[in-house]
Amino acid sequence: MSLASWRSPLAHALHRNRSLAYARYLQLATVRADQRPANRTIVFRGFLDGTNQLQFVTDARNEKADQIDRTPWGEACWYFPKTREQFRLAGALLLVRADHPDPLLLKARQTAWQALSDGARTQFAWAHPGKPQTDRDGFNVPVPEATTPLPHFCLLLLDPQEVDHLELRGDPQNRWLHQQDGSGWSVQAINP
Repeated sequence: MSLASWRSPLAHALHRNRSLAYARYLQLATVRADQRPANRTIVFRGFLDGTNQLQFVTDARNEKADQIDRTPWGEACWYFPKTREQFRLAGALLLVRADHPDPLLLKARQTAWQALSDGARTQFAWAHPGKPQTDRDGFNVPVPEATTPLPHFCLLLLDPQEVDHLELRGDPQNRWLHQQDGSGWSVQAINP
């Protein structure tokens, strides 16, 4: 598998913005059952080995997981302040749950769990997300074991089909559209 045409500019943006902890945060939009948009901030966890798929983590108990099950498409929007670049990545979403049939993806799920900090793993042991809060006891939980993911922990993969890259510096600004076709990726300069 060869790297997509957008990977090099994205790697450059990540490198140039590496001193900004929040540069790993991006927004992911999906569609709710009532066809209204849903948008949230997620943390980039790297690329799935040997692919162009972006990795994130999520809790199967939350609304986002249900949205992805119903409509497995989304678009991420990622802004890098130091380089003044925006990447919009549209494509297929895949939730890798504890019962996923692909052993390689299950291994990637386990690796993602093990890479989390104790604090991040503990959040997956908290009370059911999105439900009414009855007391604070649901948040006073021990740190889960680092080797085995909790059953509702999911690896979330975004497999981009189209990437819109905009450099906001310059006059005029620069913009490229990267699109996947049957044989690979094409890239075209487009008007900003």
